[in-house]
Amino acid sequence: MDAAELFAELAGADAVLLGETHNRMDHHRWQVGTLAALHGQRPDMVIGLEMLPRSAQPVLDDWVAGELDEEQFLQESDWYEHWGFNPRLYWPILHFARVHDVPLVALNAERDLVRRLGHEGWDSVPADERDGVSAPAEPAEAYREYLEEVLARHPAAPGDSDAFIGTQLAWDRMMAAAIAGVIEAGGDEPPLVVGIIGSGHLEYGHGVPHQLADLGVVNAPVLLPRESDGACTRQDPELARAVFGVQGGERFQPLTPILGVQMQHPEEGEGVEIRGVMPDSVAGAAGIESGDRLVEAGGRAVDTPADLQRIVQAVTPGTWLPLVLERNGERQQVIARFPWQESAGARPAAGNGH
Repeated sequence: MDAAELFAELAGADAVLLGETHNRMDHHRWQVGTLAALHGQRPDMVIGLEMLPRSAQPVLDDWVAGELDEEQFLQESDWYEHWGFNPRLYWPILHFARVHDVPLVALNAERDLVRRLGHEGWDSVPADERDGVSAPAEPAEAYREYLEEVLARHPAAPGDSDAFIGTQLAWDRMMAAAIAGVIEAGGDEPPLVVGIIGSGHLEYGHGVPHQLADLGVVNAPVLLPRESDGACTRQDPELARAVFGVQGGERFQPLTPILGVQMQHPEEGEGVEIRGVMPDSVAGAAGIESGDRLVEAGGRAVDTPADLQRIVQAVTPGTWLPLVLERNGERQQVIARFPWQESAGARPAAGNGH
């Protein structure tokens, strides 16, 4: 496919949806290059971010206006609470928007609201508490089967299949509604909305594209990055409008220390409750067990999962981190020893742990 012809075509779209694997810097580098190419075609561009909920919109506005430094942005957006992936992965996108004065739009909703919609149903939440977003369209059977496969291999996902699928549909609908809202607000000359969204929400026209079509936005092509060895042999025309080969490897990948636990807020008391420990993880080697309550890391109090994420991400690979935990009513100290390189497959789900 000729790239120039493709981008000329994309310039006439209502929205362009860029997929990613969240913790891959090569995917985000591809996104920045694609944003630059699209901006060359359509300077009237808006970038939509899956990473933050609507409540963070004023912070995104302030960031683009140059009123916040990086640390202020992280604190005021509650980045670690809402997303948790290393912010170094997203700085290139955020700085691109700032340098070129491209508006950023928060596409997501608060996690508690999305979970409530998925578990209790849309009728249980008044319209004004869900930004007037209508209930999602029924998913294709192939998407439902995909989500059931995700549930089966995800140790931290809720066990109820209907609740899990309902939550994902609520997530898709909220993002689609935010994109459609920007387009509608643009009147006769709406901007090009470029969504930065996880690939699982986009592939095969399922997820967000399906919900956009239900909202009347049908011209929203999907572009996906894929690690490539240079031989583009797999042909799957239903996967996306275009698939871009990106060079894999660790050259640009930030070394993100990973403890390897799933966490939740305890019903009472301090610290965070350990729900699970990933196999072959730093936490497992340190002797951390499911049911422990972690109350201190590196000499600092841990009150929320976001606190632990921030502390762990600041650890230099190859060093140690002292942790204080409670087990059976007694406190003890353990030492987490982080290797020089992060372990493959040890990255937990966003918002659930680190």
